[in-house]
Amino acid sequence: MPDFKTSPGTRDILAPHSARWRAFQEVFAKTVESAGYNYIIPPMFEDLDVFLRLGEATEVVTKEMYDFHDKGGRHVALRPEQTASVCRAFVEHRPVTPWKVWYSGPNFRYEKPQQGRYRQFDQVGIEALGVDDAFLDAEVIALASMFYSALGLNHVELSINTLGDGGDREAYSNLLAKYFSKHESSLTAESKATLTRNPLRVLDSKREPDQEIIAGAPAIRESISKQSADHFAAVLSALDALNISYKINDRLVRGLDYYRRTTFEFVSTALDAAHTAIGGGGRYDGLVEALGGPATSGIGFALGLDRTLLACDAEGVFAAPQTDVDVFVVDTVDGTHAHDLCHQLRANGFSADRAYDLRSIKAQMKSADRSGARVALIIGSDEVANSTIMLRPMGSGEQYVVSRKDIFNELKKVLK
Repeated sequence: MPDFKTSPGTRDILAPHSARWRAFQEVFAKTVESAGYNYIIPPMFEDLDVFLRLGEATEVVTKEMYDFHDKGGRHVALRPEQTASVCRAFVEHRPVTPWKVWYSGPNFRYEKPQQGRYRQFDQVGIEALGVDDAFLDAEVIALASMFYSALGLNHVELSINTLGDGGDREAYSNLLAKYFSKHESSLTAESKATLTRNPLRVLDSKREPDQEIIAGAPAIRESISKQSADHFAAVLSALDALNISYKINDRLVRGLDYYRRTTFEFVSTALDAAHTAIGGGGRYDGLVEALGGPATSGIGFALGLDRTLLACDAEGVFAAPQTDVDVFVVDTVDGTHAHDLCHQLRANGFSADRAYDLRSIKAQMKSADRSGARVALIIGSDEVANSTIMLRPMGSGEQYVVSRKDIFNELKKVLK
């Protein structure tokens, strides 16, 4: 028989880690739904052209997508991110603006697996379309900050920049191309290759030989339009009013080509790995148009689940929630009593489990211990004859008889 295992860059998420994932998503939902964002579930795959609109110089487009031809001959791709899918949904369904949505789920990129980064990886995020207002930029950033606080994270820094409008970005790209070309001989081979595709992405390099050259590169804020500068100033003012700390980072361009104006990134200072970014986003005015829709402003963010949980581990916060059952039923008669009582317990709001295969009482009590239940309910022949149940608070060394008709009220007292 073949030895089947998960594919490289994927893994199984088992309890208690799976419960932590679900709790993470629940905290996120509560945070963003308080601001009027509604849940959207985009498809797991789209027409390849949807993601090609992310920008042909973007690495996720050039070498990281899982794309294939389906049985109908359509060229499709597993989603590498969800912003493009949300914008495609906007174009297709034309909802009333402002359209504020949130998402959660897996994305797929063929990249080298490493700590906190997998080929199948989960993100949570929000998108807001149809509003060109600096206060919305600040709201989006504030919601991410609120979510990190809700997890208990205290060592998270916000970096922010502006990429200007489309014309500003293009002019800046040309300016960088000239600058880096003068220093091309000193750049790493990877940055030289990036320079030919997208000069802005050279600023993303974390390779040590590139840092001195990058440090001397011109900043985009020195050449953006007044309208873009005013928008950025208004965003910063709105963040100041909310007492949200930030650092202006002239080198922050983010990894996708669709960003315009405001761009931002959250970094965990508790992590000492090579990659400490735990989320980020920005404006993508023009992406809806690229997908065939009307001119529509858009802004959002995506937060990496794995990397954020690593930050939680580093700070010792947001542990896996308790998922043990309330009650474990031990039936030494024929199993039917445990079957019936478990159903009744669950119907009355208690979580309950039991042993199977009519094992010995000793074996069943070992299962009760492993279950983490706070109470064991024991049913033997005497209990059946007297319509009673033996109640044993786990770990107490005590037990007592309770009338069958009073068991639910008694459990409420014991478990309160």
